[in-house]
Amino acid sequence: MPTPKLWVKSYPEGVPAEMGPLPYENLNDLFATAYKKYANRPSFTCMGKAMTYAEMDHYSEAFGAWLQSRGLVKGDRVAVMMPNILQYPVAIAAILRAGLIVVNINPLYTPRELEYQLKDSGAKAIIILENFATTLQKVITNTPVKHVIVASMGDMLGLKGHLVNLVVRRVKKMVPAWSLPGHTPFKTALAQGASLKLKPVEVKRDDVAFLQYTGGTTGVSKGATLLHSNIVANVTQMRLWVEVGFRKKGRPDDLTFICALPLYHIFGLTVNAMISMETGGNNVLIPNPRDIPAFVKELQKHPIHIFPGLNTLFNGLLNNEDFRKLNFKNLVLSLGGGMAVQRPVADRWFEVTGCLITEGFGLSETSPVASANRLDATEFSGTIGTPLPSTDFSIRDDDGKELPLLEVGEICIRGPQVMAGYWNRPDETAKVMTSDGFFRSGDMGYMDERGYTKIVDRKKDMILVSGFNVYPNEIEEVAMEHPGVREAAAIGVPNEHSGEVVKLFIVRKDPLLTEDAVKAFCAERLTNYKRPRTVEFRDELPKSNVGKILRRELRG
Repeated sequence: MPTPKLWVKSYPEGVPAEMGPLPYENLNDLFATAYKKYANRPSFTCMGKAMTYAEMDHYSEAFGAWLQSRGLVKGDRVAVMMPNILQYPVAIAAILRAGLIVVNINPLYTPRELEYQLKDSGAKAIIILENFATTLQKVITNTPVKHVIVASMGDMLGLKGHLVNLVVRRVKKMVPAWSLPGHTPFKTALAQGASLKLKPVEVKRDDVAFLQYTGGTTGVSKGATLLHSNIVANVTQMRLWVEVGFRKKGRPDDLTFICALPLYHIFGLTVNAMISMETGGNNVLIPNPRDIPAFVKELQKHPIHIFPGLNTLFNGLLNNEDFRKLNFKNLVLSLGGGMAVQRPVADRWFEVTGCLITEGFGLSETSPVASANRLDATEFSGTIGTPLPSTDFSIRDDDGKELPLLEVGEICIRGPQVMAGYWNRPDETAKVMTSDGFFRSGDMGYMDERGYTKIVDRKKDMILVSGFNVYPNEIEEVAMEHPGVREAAAIGVPNEHSGEVVKLFIVRKDPLLTEDAVKAFCAERLTNYKRPRTVEFRDELPKSNVGKILRRELRG
């Protein structure tokens, strides 16, 4: 059997096998330290407007006091449904300060998806951007939500905020008509909160900080319960790792992080927001990274030091002529995660920027980073690197037995960043946690003699579209609601832009049913990345002897 912690010998010099005691009792401590230490530095910048650490302290205190004044008490859940705008970090810091729990929600969710998550988490309040308010309007009466705070794009942009709102609402028509009686505008909540006193709440390291929804290894979306200590641990582990990256190129005084990853996704939340705050960095928020030309215009205005991203994003930027002309002399770290980084993309990125993409691996359930390549590496490894300090990997077979090196099994992870379990689902938690405390990732891979792990496949039928988990059973259930569908099966097929896209196989009940009709039906019920890109009609679907549809045969 492999030597315990054999990967430690591959660590950069000076990186310990164990990270030692946590430097903060909770995330509020981490934030408070940053507010004090970096008061006058910019913490987050969006659309040309910077918010200093001192301002973030002030705004989050006011908003936290306002949330408490609504009768919200320690442990209550508050949903956040916004793109990357200045209100996002303020909301997160305020919710945690008030002793509450953050429920991050993808703003592009359909009413069906939003309703499920609000009900499952038991959220009592939601902070939502007006662009998406109509989605909430359709389902709010079916949810436990009592308090609605509506933000607008220009709320925190100073004088130009009015202009931004005008353009967003009138010119670009990005705000569909909505009505949420009794809602509070975000600016009103901030103004009212400024005259209130935030009541101190004792937050312990084992208190819940985030419910990070994920499909886990089975279809229904579940909230990975992330404690304050999980995130603090992951920030501490990553800090030890990141320092190595500065050895080669030096550490800039004022670190600038590019935050194109959505803050509602665990990768953006920890690797951008949390690590940047801990290091006194400035996070440049990109509200819509899909608009590559506008994104590149924003990049022209800032020195770029740390750039976390997904393969899809790196690839999209490389195909933009203006991006290739940018000055990359300041770029110290390019961090890849969320989905596999393809070697051709990594090679082109290095060619254009002179900076290697360092690939890491993690999941919502691991806060997210579990392993990473060395940040002083000189070549792209094509692996997910070694486990971080204080983290154990064990490659196991279906019976839970550890396998020898180079043999493929399920990657199992143990460490202080592993979630407490799935929210209110002890049955689902039991399926993924082993008796000796390892989390079963559902990813298949092997470890080599250096302690580097290579992912070869996924155990689960999950489809990975641009770093987002898509569960075939959810797509199939939606398709089955169509009166013209008899049977449905969804699989992932390779796609050069997003890694994979959804393909749907259908047995028709209505012989006249068309591919376009199926796609339109799904589009109303599923957010964009979950929608089938192709539909194939079959007379029958392959099944096991007990009648289970065999997706692997469809994958061929």
